[in-house]
Amino acid sequence: MTTVLRTEPAEIDADVPRPLATDLSGSDRVFTVTTRSIAATVLVITGGIGLFLAASAVPTLQRYGLGFLTGTRWEPESDVLGIGSVLLGTFTVALVALVVAFPLSLLGALYIAEYAPPRLRGFLTSLIDLMAAVPSIVYGLWGFFLLQPHAGAVAHWLHQHLGFLPFFRVGTDPDAAVYDASKYTASAFVAGLAVAMMVIPMACAVMRQVFSQTPPGEREAAFALGATHWGVIRTVVLPFGRGGIIGGTMLGLGRALGETIAVLLIISPAFDLKFRPLEIGTNTVSALIAGRFGEASDRQLAALLAAGFVLFVITLIINTLAAIVVSRSRSGQGADA
Repeated sequence: MTTVLRTEPAEIDADVPRPLATDLSGSDRVFTVTTRSIAATVLVITGGIGLFLAASAVPTLQRYGLGFLTGTRWEPESDVLGIGSVLLGTFTVALVALVVAFPLSLLGALYIAEYAPPRLRGFLTSLIDLMAAVPSIVYGLWGFFLLQPHAGAVAHWLHQHLGFLPFFRVGTDPDAAVYDASKYTASAFVAGLAVAMMVIPMACAVMRQVFSQTPPGEREAAFALGATHWGVIRTVVLPFGRGGIIGGTMLGLGRALGETIAVLLIISPAFDLKFRPLEIGTNTVSALIAGRFGEASDRQLAALLAAGFVLFVITLIINTLAAIVVSRSRSGQGADA
């Protein structure tokens, strides 16, 4: 009789996914910790500045209330302090800067990204970055000594031909045989032109970077359908880079609102509630702080810190909105498609 040995089939292991190792290597761990530390430090410093300014602004806001934001007089001797006219001057200078800087930044970014030869493209990119590194006082001196005489002539021409518009009016006769040239100097218009030169590098760099990331597949599809180069820019590049255009412009607006030295060197300080960019006399929050800080009493110093807190909040809101617009757009996505 033959005995047959029967073996049971081996138990088959379940198909369990293999666990992936998530431990970082030494260099990756150092990089992660370093970047997180830097980001946390920036947030802590920004938050600390905001808390300090907010705490310093409380006594002023309690004393003057909303009148501090709407008042148009700055008379510490009479205990009358308000930054309403200063806020208007701040936005006037920033508006002039954006009106000049936006088209130049957009056209410059399009030329560098789409039309410039490869060798010239690198040089122009470096030149734009170099413009951003020029100190503000250099732009201020340039605007005061070189730009202001020519800008005054332009302001007179605008007043003479477009004076029927309220924001082009100046309190003088533009058709006089010898017009009062001093009425067209040290104005928000001249300061805005100088600030525009500082806004252009920032806005142009953001726009150029976004335009350069346009998906090649969409470009080739447009060319395949018979589009011209300008047609591709109009139907593909500009719609793709809309978020970058808006974000770069808003970041430039934040820079224009906070510019100090260049504006302080050019403007003639005045606390008039007016929207006349061509006329002499205006003021901005940053120029007010820089001009009054050295001789301020304790109460005036607290008011200057309150004005700084208002400017800090405005700038923070604008930069936050710019970041949201850029992050929610499709700019920079699908560059390898």
